[in-house]
Amino acid sequence: MSIEGPNTVGEAREMWKIIMKGFAFWAIAVGAVGVAFVVGMRAKSTVVRNAVRKLSRATRGPAMKSAGTPGAYASIVEHVGRASGRAYRTPVRAAATDDGFVITLPYGPDTDWVKNVLARGTATIVNEGRVTDVMTPEIVDGSTARRFFLAKDQRTQRLFGVDEYLRVRRAEPAALTG
Repeated sequence: MSIEGPNTVGEAREMWKIIMKGFAFWAIAVGAVGVAFVVGMRAKSTVVRNAVRKLSRATRGPAMKSAGTPGAYASIVEHVGRASGRAYRTPVRAAATDDGFVITLPYGPDTDWVKNVLARGTATIVNEGRVTDVMTPEIVDGSTARRFFLAKDQRTQRLFGVDEYLRVRRAEPAALTG
């Protein structure tokens, strides 16, 4: 085979075989990573959850640009660090309820933002362009929270084994000042 490319049908076939082997390798590798991801999330593997959490943090920029706006997939939880006192904004998947919101916890309740909200007892949700102060956070299970999400979101939550949610209620103005 020359530098310019294959000169014969045999060389072209050989080149095609090499390309297809490379493609097959990458397809199998990506498939294996995908299976490991789903199995790891369903099994609540700390290693997988931490890896996904770090990747999410590193790529948060695009999600934050539209989060909380009308029609966006993600909402925003604004919360205050329990030790630092610093203000944070975290993209989440939230669904409105009659008295507040439920938020999926795909990484479980041991994330910093959940600990911050539980410790402070209040937060602010930016959802569909509306800002809502919330209070009384509590961890609830899927039987309580899942019904508030669209059917496609419920399927995804079941696929990844999401069975913990944070429920928050709209704050009364007097509760925020008192």
